[in-house]
Amino acid sequence: MFRRKALTAASMAVAVGGTAVFTAATLSGGVANAATATFTPVADTYVDNGNTSTNYGTSGQLGVDNSPVKRAFLRFTVAGISGPISTVKLRVHTDNVSGAASGNGGTFKGVSNTTWSETGTTWNNQPSIDGATLGTLGSVAQNAWYEIDVTSYVTGNGTYSIGVTSSSSDGADYDSRESGASTAPQLVVTTDAGPTPTATSSPTPTPTATSGDPVLVGAGDISNSGSGDSATAALLDNIPGTVFTLGDNVYDNGTASEFNTYYNPTWGRHKARTRPVPGNHDYNTSGATGYYGYFGASAGDPSKGYYSYDVGSNWHVVVLNSNCSAVGGCGASSAQVTWLRADLAASARPCTVAMWHHPRYTSGANHSPDTSVAPIVQALYDNDADLILTGHNHQYERFAPITPSNQLDNARGIRHFVVGSGGASHYGFGTILANSEVRNSDTYGVLKVTLHPNAYSWQFVPEAGKSFTDSGTTACH
Repeated sequence: MFRRKALTAASMAVAVGGTAVFTAATLSGGVANAATATFTPVADTYVDNGNTSTNYGTSGQLGVDNSPVKRAFLRFTVAGISGPISTVKLRVHTDNVSGAASGNGGTFKGVSNTTWSETGTTWNNQPSIDGATLGTLGSVAQNAWYEIDVTSYVTGNGTYSIGVTSSSSDGADYDSRESGASTAPQLVVTTDAGPTPTATSSPTPTPTATSGDPVLVGAGDISNSGSGDSATAALLDNIPGTVFTLGDNVYDNGTASEFNTYYNPTWGRHKARTRPVPGNHDYNTSGATGYYGYFGASAGDPSKGYYSYDVGSNWHVVVLNSNCSAVGGCGASSAQVTWLRADLAASARPCTVAMWHHPRYTSGANHSPDTSVAPIVQALYDNDADLILTGHNHQYERFAPITPSNQLDNARGIRHFVVGSGGASHYGFGTILANSEVRNSDTYGVLKVTLHPNAYSWQFVPEAGKSFTDSGTTACH
């Protein structure tokens, strides 16, 4: 059974008290491609048949169980939505475990009564959970986010109630809205089109763009005996600019033979304009000699694998080596982080993008968020960097601008991307982290980043025959 604990989990792009925060991904010209509004509950509580006259409306948790029977209730008011709704996700966060490794997450259903009182509802006067089943959660882990697709229920502006029950005596406790913005339940509404209000008090300025703005384009987790690398290499053929890789350039062991057999006929035709990143598979060959031998001086000092360069008039690019054991660690006093801080302090460029292989934050099921690179993220945040690009999980994921502890920070936060879509077989998603805005796990593609003088624009370019894309613009700090 999950029990209440004060958490420091990351804040989502939400406002407390049931108001929404709107974000929009934009195409060039400022026309919204997709807009997302995140709502917190206007009311939530649970009831307990062991205490039939007790109200839990001010509790920091929402109990769901079958021994004693506990039922949770949430109410959301959706407002300000324009344009057709594409998806609606209910997101809930579990408390910490006490005694068991996991619990049963329960069944989520619609509730026709939308006027029940948060501070007056008890077991004796609870609303009937009388609507259609929206979804179920099986075993859930401690201190984690879970999603239920409620698109069939939430169809537009209005008030919606949801009830949660469980048939298991090993149920779950979810954080309520009283737990604070970082763990409160969320209703995430995504619309297909139409501009929406911005979440920040000072909107992102329109970038000053010219036809000569430099471009970075690339992905990670690239070449093997399959066809995905050929599909993404064909995209590079039509996109000028500097090509980046995000590690695991070739599978499985980063040998010279694998580079010549798999990488060279595909992405290798863009080798002259490529600035690479090493991955863990590249180090399956001792010292990553296949990687450094193939890319030569473009990969930096083979004993380090980290380097930096400037692009255009305003941008500084930092390439880091997240294979920490190969470079003496990634701790705050390590040689790499010491170099990074000095490099950032010496840079006169106002905008900074950093890239490496292992993501600090990821919702991928195969590889967890990597804490070893936390000192790297902290150094970047301390020096007002703007953008982090990583790979390792074979999928695409975009995060909101966040602090090193994954708190939403529209003023100084760094936007993180996982772009492991270069050609290796796809991975799925597991627990969705806070501040994860967009995800895809079935499309190979590259990320095109256009570096404006005072902002950057991104566009995920999919392989031929696929329709998934993602785009937007964010100002430099």
